[in-house]
Amino acid sequence: IPTSGLSKSKTAKGGICSTPRGSRSNFERMEWRDQGILLHSRKHGENSAIIEVLTAEHGRHLGVVRGGQSRKMTPILQAGAQLDVTWRARLEDHLGSYSVDVIRARAASVMSDRLALAALNSVVGLAAFSLPERSNCAGFYSQTEELLDDLIAGTGWLPGYLFWEVALLAELGLRLDLSECAVTGSTVGLEFVSPKSGRAVSRAAAGEWADRLLPLPACLLGEPASLEDIRAGLQMSGFFLEHKLVPQLGDRPLPEARRRFTDLLDRHS
Repeated sequence: IPTSGLSKSKTAKGGICSTPRGSRSNFERMEWRDQGILLHSRKHGENSAIIEVLTAEHGRHLGVVRGGQSRKMTPILQAGAQLDVTWRARLEDHLGSYSVDVIRARAASVMSDRLALAALNSVVGLAAFSLPERSNCAGFYSQTEELLDDLIAGTGWLPGYLFWEVALLAELGLRLDLSECAVTGSTVGLEFVSPKSGRAVSRAAAGEWADRLLPLPACLLGEPASLEDIRAGLQMSGFFLEHKLVPQLGDRPLPEARRRFTDLLDRHS
């Protein structure tokens, strides 16, 4: 095909987008395709929806789905769904639009398990609340996808949820250092975390300050996880989410979905 009358520009994936010279649009057309996890969907206009999708290469990314409120699309645009998405826009900083195909739904698979459903809603809620837009997060994305798939499997996901919250803190610059005691440098007897530094503290070094420190569950140090460990770990990660992350994000309250999950877990046996 002759191309002498066309101008060429690269897409976001490096492909070529050609437009006729002298045409109305000489803008660089942006386009990429990826898999993503649906975090949130809200109505836009009479029949469209704006969705937030978490992808490995493009992070938390918003876009419009035309017909997103239709009977066909509504069952697809459910929180936690794994989607094949293609995003297009005139310019990179535009909201842009998505075309989507479902790879696998998740919410329907855990609908009969209240705790797993609450955990799924907490994951997507925290991710939408805290992750910056359009920032590569390949490692964290993979951990999120693995956790959500474990929720569908129905077994062994509780420790994974705790590790996910710790990984979320690290992704946001609040990495916990649990490798050695902040006071002595010892790697033995680590039982607490400093609420100020996020570093581990041993029982011996804690002394009379122990009641002012956060519990460090043994499962975060490689030991098998008990339900008590998970609860203690979420108490610790929740402290850092509430008192370190929230102030950085303008003191917006944490998603209610997380509280519902931890409340259900406290009643779980």
